[in-house]
Amino acid sequence: MKKIFSSIIILPLLGCNFMDSTVGPLDQDANTGVYDIQSTSTKSQNNIIKNKYDTKDIAKKETIKEAKIEKTNKKPEIKTNKMKKILDVPLIRQLPELRYGCEVTSTAMMLQYAGVEVDKMDLYKAIKKDHDPLVKRKGDIIKWGNPEEGFVGDMTGKNGKPGYAVYDKVIVELVNYYLPGRAINLTGAEFDTLLKQIENGYPVVVWTTGDYRLPDRPEKWEHNGETIVTPLDLHVVVLVGYDDHYVYLNDPLSGKKAVKVNKKQFIKSWKALKKRAVSYI
Repeated sequence: MKKIFSSIIILPLLGCNFMDSTVGPLDQDANTGVYDIQSTSTKSQNNIIKNKYDTKDIAKKETIKEAKIEKTNKKPEIKTNKMKKILDVPLIRQLPELRYGCEVTSTAMMLQYAGVEVDKMDLYKAIKKDHDPLVKRKGDIIKWGNPEEGFVGDMTGKNGKPGYAVYDKVIVELVNYYLPGRAINLTGAEFDTLLKQIENGYPVVVWTTGDYRLPDRPEKWEHNGETIVTPLDLHVVVLVGYDDHYVYLNDPLSGKKAVKVNKKQFIKSWKALKKRAVSYI
């Protein structure tokens, strides 16, 4: 089992406090305009036909006339703008108050966009917490809480106390408290369903990793006779937009708004985190 808790210095790598600043969202692309294409080759061919026209040859005249009609009726190729949608969701930073609070901070962004007057500290106080203490042996995690039941660990990270994460069902309960009956759990849905939410004007809280890549720090521990298996490099952000090749994210840890990330890369990390996602209607 991987040893990750040998000292307090390792604590920043837990949960949504992890971030790889060396990774940038990849490949800038040029904007594609709309072009009204008038084919110069079409004009040239018509001129050639006209120059060869023989007024004495009626059959040839009719043939040339049909050719000109066919050229004229041919529809020009049009390049269109790629589909793009970005919601203007307010950005909230989890630091410095909530070292491990990416879930509640992302949820606060979504709720504020929905018109709810609430901030991250309100959600920190309101969210369910799993108070089972962290038990380690020789640097390994032996026992801890269950993120399906409440936030595991200390969300603030004060005095070197470690925190981890909370999962979708608890966030759904939290959203329903502020938007009664409107929360929807999209966990397990196809990614196109999440994009449809954006298209309809609803941001989505999604589980990923700190660098939006596949998780590489798995861990497991016991909780009430159950084995919790999970990656420690977990992070939660707000999906606010998309285009053909990218998604756009509000990241509470980096403090960046509408961060552009390769779509295929992001989907892989989202799937590795069990396709967890929460939104509202």
